Amino acid sequence: MKTGLNLKPWNPKRLLVSLPPTSDIQTSVLTGLRAATNSTKGLRLRHIQSSKRNLVMDSLCLGIETGLCLTPSEPDLPVSGDFGEFMRSRLSQSKRPDHNHLCAVIDELSKALAEGNHSRTPVAYFAATCSSLDSLLSTDAEPPMDVVQPHVVILSLVFPKVSAGVLRRNGLALRLVLSVLRLRSVTPECLISALKCLVHLLTMGNEVSEAHSVLLNLATHSDGKVRKLANSCLRDVLEKTRGTKACQSVSGTIAESFQKHLDLAHNSEARSAEGAQQVLYLLSTLKECVALMSKKHVATVIEGFKMLMVTRDAFVARPVIDSLNALCLNPTSEVPVEALVEVLYHAAVLFSAPETSADAMTSTARLFKVGMVRAFSLNRDVCVVKLPGVFNGLKDIIASEHEEAIFAATDALKSLICSCIDESLIREGVNGIQNSKLDVKKSSPTVIEKLCATVESLLDYKYHAVWDMAFQVVSTMFNKLGEESSYFMRKTLEDLSDMQDLPDEGFPYRKQLHECVGSALGAMGPETFLNIVRLNLEASDLSEVNVWLFPILKQYTVGGRLSFFTETIFRMVETMSHKAQQLKLQGLTAASRSVDSLVYSLWALLPSFCNYPVDTAESFEDLGRILCGALQTQAETRGVICTSLNILIQQNKDVVEGKEVPVNDAASPALVPAITRYDSHHAAANLEVMRSCAPKLLDVLSKIFHESGKDDGGSLQSAIGNLASIAEKKTVSKLLFKTLRELLMATKTAIAEDESFVSGMDVDNAADKNSSSNLRARLFDLLVSLLPGLDGQEVDTVFSSLKPAMQDPKGQIQKKAYKVLSVILKSSDGFVSKNLEELLELMHNICHVSAKRHKLDCLYFLLAYASKTDDLKARKDIVSSFLPEVILALKEVNKKTRSRAYDVLVQIGHAYADEENGGDNEKLHGYFNMVVGCLAGEKPQMISAAVKGVARLTYEFPDLIASAYNLLPSTFLLLQRKNKEITKANLGLLKVLVAKSPVEGLHANLKSIVEGLLKWPEGTKNLFKAKVRLLLEMLIKKCGTEAVKSVMPEEHMKLLTNIRKVKERKERKYAAGSEMSRSQHSKETSSKASRWNDTKIFSDFADEDEDSDGDYMDGESNGRSKTLKSKASALRSKKHPRQSHLEVDESDDEPLDLMDRYKTRSALRSSELGRKRKADSDEEAEFDAEGRLIIYEGERAKRKEISDADSDAKSRFSVNTSRKNQKRLKISESGYAYTGKEYASKKASGDLKRKDKLEPYAYWPLDRKMMSRRPDQRAVAVRGMSSVVKLTKRLEGKSAAEALATTKFQKFRSGQKKPAGKKKSK
Repeated sequence: MKTGLNLKPWNPKRLLVSLPPTSDIQTSVLTGLRAATNSTKGLRLRHIQSSKRNLVMDSLCLGIETGLCLTPSEPDLPVSGDFGEFMRSRLSQSKRPDHNHLCAVIDELSKALAEGNHSRTPVAYFAATCSSLDSLLSTDAEPPMDVVQPHVVILSLVFPKVSAGVLRRNGLALRLVLSVLRLRSVTPECLISALKCLVHLLTMGNEVSEAHSVLLNLATHSDGKVRKLANSCLRDVLEKTRGTKACQSVSGTIAESFQKHLDLAHNSEARSAEGAQQVLYLLSTLKECVALMSKKHVATVIEGFKMLMVTRDAFVARPVIDSLNALCLNPTSEVPVEALVEVLYHAAVLFSAPETSADAMTSTARLFKVGMVRAFSLNRDVCVVKLPGVFNGLKDIIASEHEEAIFAATDALKSLICSCIDESLIREGVNGIQNSKLDVKKSSPTVIEKLCATVESLLDYKYHAVWDMAFQVVSTMFNKLGEESSYFMRKTLEDLSDMQDLPDEGFPYRKQLHECVGSALGAMGPETFLNIVRLNLEASDLSEVNVWLFPILKQYTVGGRLSFFTETIFRMVETMSHKAQQLKLQGLTAASRSVDSLVYSLWALLPSFCNYPVDTAESFEDLGRILCGALQTQAETRGVICTSLNILIQQNKDVVEGKEVPVNDAASPALVPAITRYDSHHAAANLEVMRSCAPKLLDVLSKIFHESGKDDGGSLQSAIGNLASIAEKKTVSKLLFKTLRELLMATKTAIAEDESFVSGMDVDNAADKNSSSNLRARLFDLLVSLLPGLDGQEVDTVFSSLKPAMQDPKGQIQKKAYKVLSVILKSSDGFVSKNLEELLELMHNICHVSAKRHKLDCLYFLLAYASKTDDLKARKDIVSSFLPEVILALKEVNKKTRSRAYDVLVQIGHAYADEENGGDNEKLHGYFNMVVGCLAGEKPQMISAAVKGVARLTYEFPDLIASAYNLLPSTFLLLQRKNKEITKANLGLLKVLVAKSPVEGLHANLKSIVEGLLKWPEGTKNLFKAKVRLLLEMLIKKCGTEAVKSVMPEEHMKLLTNIRKVKERKERKYAAGSEMSRSQHSKETSSKASRWNDTKIFSDFADEDEDSDGDYMDGESNGRSKTLKSKASALRSKKHPRQSHLEVDESDDEPLDLMDRYKTRSALRSSELGRKRKADSDEEAEFDAEGRLIIYEGERAKRKEISDADSDAKSRFSVNTSRKNQKRLKISESGYAYTGKEYASKKASGDLKRKDKLEPYAYWPLDRKMMSRRPDQRAVAVRGMSSVVKLTKRLEGKSAAEALATTKFQKFRSGQKKPAGKKKSK
C-alpha cells in the first residue's frame, strides 16, 4: 500500500494520512534516543516490546476537513513546511539535555516519515507522535519520562496547527494527554506541556469531567508553575464554555473540591497541615475562576470564604478578599447577592479590630467599596439592611494607625454614600422623623439615621488625628442629602461650629473645617444654615460675633432666596447701621468702625445670593427698591450692588441664549443642581421682571455716574451696560438722547472755555476747564455702556456725535471717542461695510498719543475687513494705508499701546490665515511681505519697527520662518549700521529665529548667522557684546558645540572657549550646590515657557538684564545663569546719578501734556517734593554734580556700620565701582532693606537690648528677587540666610552653658565690658 500525506491545497476536503506500523516508528525512536543519550550519565531506557497489532492511522483523519491555522503563541511554526527541520534549526545550538532528547525524537520521526514517503508537516508529526506515544503508554510498566516528555512537547507544539476535527477524532489525543497527566513519575516540565495540550482540547468543546478533575488535582500540585498553568487552564475552560453545561460541570467540580479540602483541613487533625496547604492552593485557583463560575456554585464558595474569615489569618484573608474583589469587579459575573452581603458584613465585624494587620484592613476597605456597590446595583433591599454594619466597620478602620488603611476606608465611605444612598432611603428617614414629631410611635431608627449617626461619630475626639479625613466623609454626606440634611445632620453642623473655637495649636485642620461647613451651607441653604449656626450679631461684645462665617457664606452660598436677603439680611444691615451711628454719637469711634465693617460684610453677601437664586421672578422687585435706596445713600456698597446685578442679569441671559455654563472642579457641589433648576422659560421670566425694574435702576445708576468723579473697576459702567441690554428700547433711547444733549452742552461749554483761554481771559480758571473735559469723558463712557441696548439707527446717531470729538485737540476726549468707536465696530455687524468711506477718512486723521491704543483697535477691524474682501485693489489700498501706522505703534513709549499694536499685528495675520473665513496661507505670506516692505523706510524708527513686526509674526506663525530666513542678508547689512535702535531690533529678530527654528533650519544657516553676528563696525562692537554672547549660547544649545565651532572664525575661538568654561564651571557649582539650590533649579526647569514679551526680546524700553532675554525665549533654558552687563551699560549707569527730570505717573494711557500749564506745574511740584524727601532721608547718600559723595559733619556723620545686605542695596550710588560691586549692584536693587541697626553697640560687636523695644533678632532682608523665575537670582537672594544661621549651626546641640563656655564667648566675655544700664544679649 502506498503511504504518504496528500493535501489538496485549493479544495482541502479530505486529509488522508497513512503511516507504517507504530512499532517500527517506536523502535527507531528508542534507538535514536539511546544514541543521543549514551554520553549522558546513567540514562536507562526500558525495553519496550513491539506491539503485535499494527495501528493504522488512515482512519484517524479520514473525512475530516482541514483547518490549519497559525496561532499567536507560535507564529513562526510552519504549517505545510518541514516541521522537523524547523525545530532542529531552533534547537541545534542548545546544550540542554531535554533539548537533545527532543531533537533525537524529531530526527527519528523525520526518518520514519521519510522512509514512508510522508510529508513532514505538523499534521504528519502529530499522527506519528500519537501513534508512538500510544504504544509507550499501552505497556504494563510505566514508561521512562525521558522518552515520554519529548513526545508530549512535540504534541504541544503541533496541536495549534492541526484542525479541530483531527484532534477530536476517536478521542485518541485527549486519552493520551490524560494518561500522561495520570503518570505517577511525571515531571513538572512534562506536566506543563501536557496541560497546554489539554487546555487546547478542552477549549474546542470536549466535555470530559475526567479532564476537569485532573486539572483541579493539578491546581494543588507542589510545583508553582504547574499550579499556575492549571489555574490558567481552568480559567480558559470556564471562559470558553460560559453559559453551557460544561461550565456548570466545571464550576461544580471546583466548588466540591474546595469544600472537600476545607472539611479536610477543618476536621482531620492528622492531616490538618496538608489540608491547609491544599486550601491555600485552591484559593489561588478561585481567585482566577470564581468570577466565571455559575451563580449556584459561587454561593457555595462564598460560604467557604465565610468559614475561612473566622481564622483572621492574613495569609488566608488576603486570597479570600482578592477572590471576592475579582468576583465584584467582573461586570459579567453571576453574583449571589445574599451570600455576598452576608460575607461582607461578617468581614466588617472581623477585620476592623485594632489587632488586624494594615494590609488586611486596607484590602477589606477596598472590598467593601466594590462589593457593596455591586450588591446595591443587583439587590437594593438586601444591601441596605447590612449597610450600617459596613459603615461601622469602615469607621473602626479609620480609627486605626495605618495610613493606607485610613485612606482606603475614607474613599470607601465616600463611594458608599454616593452610590448606596438613594432618594427612597432619604425619604424613608424624613417620614420617620416627621412621624415622630406627630407623636406617632416610632419603632427604631431608620437606616439613614444610623448612617448619619455613624458619620457624626467621626467628629468625636477619638478620631482627632484623622479629622481631615472625617471632614471629607461629612462633606460627602451633606452633599448627598442636600436640603434633607437639616433633618439628619443638624447636630453634626453644631459640632462643626463648636470646633471653630478650638485653639490653632492643637487643631491644624481649620481650612478643611471651613470647607466642610461650606458643604453644609451649600446643602441646606443659607436660611436653614443660619438658623442652626447664628451670626450672633446681637452680642454686646463684638468679639463674640461669628465673623468666620462671612467668608464661608460668601463662597458657598448658591441657589438661595432673594427674599431671605431682603427680609433677614437687610434687617440685620439696618440694625447694625443704627448701632454704628449710636456708637459714633457716644464717641466710640473704633467700635463704630468695627460695626461698619460688619455692615459691609453683610452687603458683601449679596452677590452670592444673586448666584442662581430660586425666586428671582417673585422677589426682585422688592430687592430693586432696596438697591435703589442703597445706591443713593451708601456709596461704599455701590460696587457690591453693581456686581450683583451683573451676575444676575448675565446668568439669565446665558441660559436664554443657550450658552453652556462651565463648571470647574473647585466649584461648590450645590452649583450643579442650582444650574439644573434654570431653564429657558424660568430665565425668560426672570429677565422680564428685571426689565420692569430697569428704568428706575438705570436712572439711579446714570445719575450716580454723572455725579461721581470715578468708577472704580468699571462696576457702574458694566451694570448700566447689562441693564441696557435687557431694558425696553424706549427706556434706553430716552437715556441716550438725554446723554447726547448733555454731551452737546458740555462740548459748547468746553469750546467757550477754550476761546476764552486763547483770548487771555480766565487764564487761571483751569479747574473749570478740566471739569468740563472730565464731564465730556464721563458722558462718552456712558455712551459705551448704553451701546448694548441700541439699534442700528441709534448707533449711527452715536457715530455722528463721535466725528467732531475724534478731531478734538484734547487727548482725553479723543481717547474716549476712539474707545466708543472701537466698541461699536466690535459689537455691530455690518457697520464697517456700511460706513467704510467715512471710517477711512476718519482713520487718516492724526490722533493724540493717548488715543492711539483705541485707534489701533479701530484699525484692526478695518484691516480684518480688508482681509476678507475679494477686491484685491481695495484690500491693497486699505492695508497699505494703515499698516505703517500699526507698525510704527510698535515703537510707542506707552506699554499698553505697544502691546496692543503687537496684538493687532498678530490678529490681522490670523484673519488672513483663517481658512473658514476665506483666508489661506498664500494671503498670510502676502501680508508678511507687506510688513517686510516697510523695511524700505528711510528713518531708523520705521526700519526698526518693521523688523520688530517681522519678528512678532515669525514668532506667532511657524510657516513664516522660511520666509524670515530670506531676510538674513538684509539683517546682517542692517547690523553694520551704527544705529542702536536698528541693531537691537535685528538682534531680537535673530533671537526669535534661533529660538523658534527647527534644528535642521539652523544648521543650514548656521555659518551665515555666526559670521554675521561677529562682524561689527568699530563704533558699536562693545555695545551689544552680551546679546551676541547670549545668541551664541542659544546656538550652542540647539546645534551643539562642535557645529558652532566648525563655523566660528579663528579670531573668535577664545569666546567659544570662555562660554564652554563658564558653562562647565556652573555645572560643577550646581552639582556641588545645596539641596535648596537644586530644588530651585528643578522648579525652574520644569516651569512653562513664557509668552511673547517685546520688552524681554528687544530690551528697548526697560532697564532689565540683557541676559534675561535668552531665558525668556527658550523655554528649555530657564535654568541658564546670567551674564554680566556690558561695560557700556555699566558706564551709562554711572553717569548722571541725579539727573533732573519730571516724575510722571504713567499708570494711565495719557502721557504728560507739556502744553498744559496746570499739569506741568503739578508734575514739577511733585518732582521737587520727591527730591526733597529723598534729600532729607537718612537712609540714602547724597552726591554733588560731579558724582562725589557728600559727607556731612555732626548728626549725619554719626552713621553706624550697616550690614552687607544694606551695603549691597546702596552700592548703586558708588562711582568708582569695581567689577565685583557691579555684580552686587545687579542682584540687590530691591529698594529699602531693614537692617536692625538700632540694636547695634557702639563699643562692641553683637546686639543690645534697648528699653521699650523688642529683643534683638536675626533678620533676613527681603529681596524681590526671591520671587524671580530665574534660579540664579533666587539663589543670590537667599544667600543672606547663611549668615543668619551660621552661629546657630555652630552651637547646634549645645546647652546654654556649653555655648557660653566656647572660646569665642570666653574671649568676648573677658575682653568686653557691658555698657551701663544695658543688658547684652546672646
